[in-house]
Amino acid sequence: MAHGVWLDFPIPGVVDNAMDDHSPMIYLDNAATTFPKPLPVLEEMFEAYARLGVSPGRSSYDLAVQCEHYVYEVRHQISNFFGGDGSDRVVFAYNATDALNTIILGLIEPECHVVSSRLEHNSVLRPLHHLRDRGLITFDLVPFDGKGFIDPRDVADLIKPATKFVILNHVSNVLGTIQPVSEVGRTCADRGIPLILDASQSAGVVPINMRAMNVHAVAFTGHKSLLGPTGIGGLVLREGIDVRATRFGGTGFESWDSAHPEEYPYRLEAGTLNVMGIIGLSAGLRWIAQRGMANIYSHEMMLARTLRDGLSSTKNVRMYCADRLDNHVAVLTCNVENLDPEDFAAILDGDYNVATRSGLHCAPLVHEDIGTSPRGGVRFSVGPLNSAEDISAALSAVGAIVRG
Repeated sequence: MAHGVWLDFPIPGVVDNAMDDHSPMIYLDNAATTFPKPLPVLEEMFEAYARLGVSPGRSSYDLAVQCEHYVYEVRHQISNFFGGDGSDRVVFAYNATDALNTIILGLIEPECHVVSSRLEHNSVLRPLHHLRDRGLITFDLVPFDGKGFIDPRDVADLIKPATKFVILNHVSNVLGTIQPVSEVGRTCADRGIPLILDASQSAGVVPINMRAMNVHAVAFTGHKSLLGPTGIGGLVLREGIDVRATRFGGTGFESWDSAHPEEYPYRLEAGTLNVMGIIGLSAGLRWIAQRGMANIYSHEMMLARTLRDGLSSTKNVRMYCADRLDNHVAVLTCNVENLDPEDFAAILDGDYNVATRSGLHCAPLVHEDIGTSPRGGVRFSVGPLNSAEDISAALSAVGAIVRG
């Protein structure tokens, strides 16, 4: 298998031996998590953790101090990457879902109002429903059009005097559409409303400058286009947005005080940090910087266009919001007529060793609005290590399934 233009090493027992007949796996589920990770990222994770793998900020011996210094250097690296306001405003979390829960629960007030969209992942929808069901908040959801985009004017129309914040999915994990964040940011700034961005699908492949885009907070995960491991993510907060702590515990800071620290980032962190994940996140950011985010995006979109063209021209294949791929990332969702999406994905995997994702993709309202609910669709998502050969093999598999 050609693992793409930058990966030239085998993954014994995982990729090349993914099936009993040793046929190679075509991995097109990068929107769930990028795989495989670049070798330099894995090497740096091993080397740095072997050298620094102690608890940061918990002791005064030299290695613990070095580890704490390393963690703060990564905070600074992340702040610069997102155009944030400094390392103290970078908070680590398990993933984007954890980060989104942290900021949603830490911002809401009784009887406040929230604006979001029907493109959201359950990591936003479920906290909002949970809070509304308990009578704590109200919320409204902006619709998206037939091409998969929201209209910033619709956001403006839903903002009320009680609106506490707007929270928006930067890129749909079902449709791959990049939302007009800068326009929404101006709308929010004009009304004095914070804009929170879920950058799960965009961070690492779509540039984000919080100051330029009038974004007050970004929730990110490390294991997707940032090319780090699972179990690491976080929040980047601008100055002026204050989030209450909703979890409490040890920080290695002001341990004499029974109250949790108010200082950032400790305010929103409790317990020992995921040092291995932080190392991998830092290594992933360097890998992206070395190759250039624009180059990565161009590579992925070149493959996505080939995939879109091939799927669109295959009889009985229906695609969603993919007529044009302007303002898109390399995520495509489709269905085959008279074939359940779960069966479609199972055949791709079992007979052709093509890994995709079927179902509702934790974004039920998107599928409701594009007419694929309740069974959903099959999502193909391209990553930086995919190759033209991967796309060709996937299209051959889809063609064979349709003919069959």
